[in-house]
Amino acid sequence: MLTTTPRIEASSHAIAELVSIEPATGMEVWRGLCGDVDDTVARARRAWAGWAAQPLSTRIELVRRFANELRKDAEPLALLVARETGKPLWDARGEIDGAVARVEVAVRGYAERTAQRRLDSALQGTAALRHKPHGVMAIITSFDLPAEGPVRQIVPALIAGNAVILKPSPRTPATAEAVIRCIHRAGIPASVAQLLIGDATHGRDLAAHDGVDGVLFSGSSQVGLALNRRLAAQPGKVVALELGGNSPIVVWDTPKISDVAALVVQSAFTGAGQRAAAARRLIVRDTMYDAVVGEVQRLCDNLIVGAPLDDPAPFMGPVIDNDAADGLTESFVYLLSHGGRAIRHLLRPRGELPFLSPALIDVTGMADRPDVELFGPILQIVRVGDFDEALAVANATRFGLAAALVGGTPQDYNRFWAQLRAGVVNWNRPTHGVSPASPMGGLGLSGNHRPGGFYTADHCAYPVSSAEIDQPRASIGIGLKP
Repeated sequence: MLTTTPRIEASSHAIAELVSIEPATGMEVWRGLCGDVDDTVARARRAWAGWAAQPLSTRIELVRRFANELRKDAEPLALLVARETGKPLWDARGEIDGAVARVEVAVRGYAERTAQRRLDSALQGTAALRHKPHGVMAIITSFDLPAEGPVRQIVPALIAGNAVILKPSPRTPATAEAVIRCIHRAGIPASVAQLLIGDATHGRDLAAHDGVDGVLFSGSSQVGLALNRRLAAQPGKVVALELGGNSPIVVWDTPKISDVAALVVQSAFTGAGQRAAAARRLIVRDTMYDAVVGEVQRLCDNLIVGAPLDDPAPFMGPVIDNDAADGLTESFVYLLSHGGRAIRHLLRPRGELPFLSPALIDVTGMADRPDVELFGPILQIVRVGDFDEALAVANATRFGLAAALVGGTPQDYNRFWAQLRAGVVNWNRPTHGVSPASPMGGLGLSGNHRPGGFYTADHCAYPVSSAEIDQPRASIGIGLKP
């Protein structure tokens, strides 16, 4: 059976204590008690109105102070991210830089997406548009970006005037705690920005709580769909889902084979393939197949897989835990036994730890290619004969997060952009190459048409239209008895 790798653990009973384990060593990183959902929500409800009453300029000043606190702690935060996720230190440093940059992006995004507007109409008064915060926002995040992921959702929610409750992945609680600590040091009240430690049960109970007005969720499609179904009877609760993908990278006519291979490897194997927008499928023209796949294989053979602080620095670290590694291994075996042809096997170089080698498997001959998100370093390859077939294969998925075309002409890219069902469509860039100042989201099983990134402000405040005049002025000019 082909298995996916959920980014939020599934369990039926809440746990009392949580332990975070370093994937690269198996050592304990952090240990702490789980929180109480009811108490946490009650504190947030008491606090949010006072926070919303603060001038917008005050809230913006405080989130900018938060960015400064992140800068002060950049190196220890990066080290913590590297230890808790297993990603290389260079990658973790980039994540902290990205988290800092997200603050100013959120300030600009709120100003653009929720701008106040007035239209004067003489005796008819004024038409006004302003925005209000929802109240208490639950922010439920995954482990792949344990610092940047929460920041890109927390900051827009705080700017809008909401109280926030961060429920991080049970695999990365230490990083979440460090981020919340920086928020409090910046002067944002502890009751306005809270941390709820817990497992999947805590996350489900938080999302469904009557005292929560909105849910910003990032994680696996399975969990996102379950949340969406559970919250369907609460239409007053805003729900924004940033889910996974089965993203294609299509390679077409180009002589720059080494550049193609680098883009493919970056798309598929950065972060050990544990990125929502990672390329899961390489679709390549048959006339270029041998050259492209051969160069990708050669580059994979030279990638260093190692611990975060190894010297020389690794390209990729382990996956998040042994359960994830076991599930990916089973999935690779499933592909092999159902018509896949291994080009580069998925290996466990350190059997007791969740390190995996980058794997390549040709699934062109599979009668029924599975449409699932394999959240790890497995790249499936499909050989096609013409561009129409490439587009059809790329769109043969229920997901719709990201897609990239490498090579081809401007006319090819115009067709690709127009016909691909995805929220991110790139040309000669990796699948996850998106500016922080852009919206980020997908359709189908990748989201519910509520993109994050620059558009997160859309989910954190709701528009209020007003007709206003400083004195009552009205008359009834028809339908009255003489």
